[in-house]
Amino acid sequence: MVTEIATPVAAPHAPRTTSSAAAGAGVVKPGYDPSLTNEDLAPLREQRWTSYNIFAFWMSDVHSVGGYVTAGSLFALGIASWQVLVALVVGILVVQVFANLVAKPSQRTGVPYPVINRAVFGVIGANVPAVIRGLIATAWYGVQTFLAAQSLNIVFLKFLPGSAALLDHAFLGLSALGWISYGILWVAQAALFSMGMEAIRRFIDFAGPAVYVVMIALAVYLVARAGIGNISLTLHTGAPMSFGAAIPVMLSAVAIVVSYFSGPMLNFGDFSRYGRSFAAVKRGNLWGLPVNFLFFSVLTVLCASATVPVFGKLITDPIETVQAIDAPFAILLGGLTFVIATVGINIVANFISPAFDFSNVAPRKISWRTGGMIAAVGSVLLTPWNWYGNDQAILYTLGILGALIGPLFGILIAGYYLVAKQRVAVDDMYSKEPTARYWYRAGWNPNAMWTLLVAGAVSVASAVLPPATGVLPWLSNYSWFIGCGLGLVVFWALERRSPRMPVLAADDPTVDDGAAVGRA
Repeated sequence: MVTEIATPVAAPHAPRTTSSAAAGAGVVKPGYDPSLTNEDLAPLREQRWTSYNIFAFWMSDVHSVGGYVTAGSLFALGIASWQVLVALVVGILVVQVFANLVAKPSQRTGVPYPVINRAVFGVIGANVPAVIRGLIATAWYGVQTFLAAQSLNIVFLKFLPGSAALLDHAFLGLSALGWISYGILWVAQAALFSMGMEAIRRFIDFAGPAVYVVMIALAVYLVARAGIGNISLTLHTGAPMSFGAAIPVMLSAVAIVVSYFSGPMLNFGDFSRYGRSFAAVKRGNLWGLPVNFLFFSVLTVLCASATVPVFGKLITDPIETVQAIDAPFAILLGGLTFVIATVGINIVANFISPAFDFSNVAPRKISWRTGGMIAAVGSVLLTPWNWYGNDQAILYTLGILGALIGPLFGILIAGYYLVAKQRVAVDDMYSKEPTARYWYRAGWNPNAMWTLLVAGAVSVASAVLPPATGVLPWLSNYSWFIGCGLGLVVFWALERRSPRMPVLAADDPTVDDGAAVGRA
């Protein structure tokens, strides 16, 4: 049984710092290096999130326009409905397993994703995965804000017809109306974020169920208009595939599901750190992933199926579906609801992550709030509306960055579970002393960096070259799995050949032993 000296759970007699961190008050101990520490990055004083809070996090992540389109699109791949269902189940169960794996080290230590990486990459080297994840999140933050702005445009055009004149004036590729909608959402998200993690928790607790209410209402309305007898769950076109031909399509569908969640899955530690126990986090993942995702998928396919008899064509975009109803109340309710849904996923997946990531680079100068605002400003400077619809631009920017998510995941999992045996010296993650256990070689673990270079190169090649050359185009669907597997195996092999990570004793009072019986 490990003593609680280094653990970040509630400590009523812990010394209090002078300010309250937006991300949650952390315990900054004497001796922590200021260049590695601020109150946002330090181990949490209290971990209060329940299973419902984790469940609500995944609801916000699933209940978005992107989640709707992703789930709906699987039913148009040419395979039978039961095969799509199997692919959805397998894919989301894979996500659940991986989410549990990445959740544990952060929940046990109370630190966010970039900090737990210090145990594997070194206290300086951890900035590399932090910057990669931060850049990905910044780009997608802009994209999601743009998509939510499109929903808001529909509301403006319906209730303020004169706003159509604003579509004739553009600046930097975006119409004046687009800038207004984008600006409104940009400010609203920044305001919510600036209120801190507790305000965000309350928002996502509300947003997920709110989207369910509208989705259920939308499904009931469409099915009633179509007539239950006219609903077909077979959404694919053309002749049915044989079982043998359907297998690779089903595997691609599984890969699509995992890839869709790969970003928030990688930095899930930013949220699991708030869980009151690892068991509570696992329960939240169970309800928020397989149970929630399948129910949402059923609603999605019901709505999509009903669009065929109601509108005469298959519509897999919920915004387009609401617009096609052409009823003022439906457009107002649906448009604003999907705005809320998109804001929800944007906050949890693309705002909080770069906030921690960029703060980790320079904790003395960049707070959690400042890190988030860097991402928000950067998202505008990228003008996502100019390249989002360009497949080549996506491929050579986000395709390359996104392909590195798999290797980063594999390295972290190999380091924590296979090499460190779930043991972390928490205080050493905040030290630059040459004798500190995560100082490695001038703050860098060369094994982690070589692994990222090798596995990242292969993963990027598998993501970019097939679509660019037309050779084995299906291979790009599996770039995450390729990168993750290589990252895990190569790092584990290098650590066995030339060990860098310390061998920590389970009975060391400065070590958190995540494998200890009764402590999970």
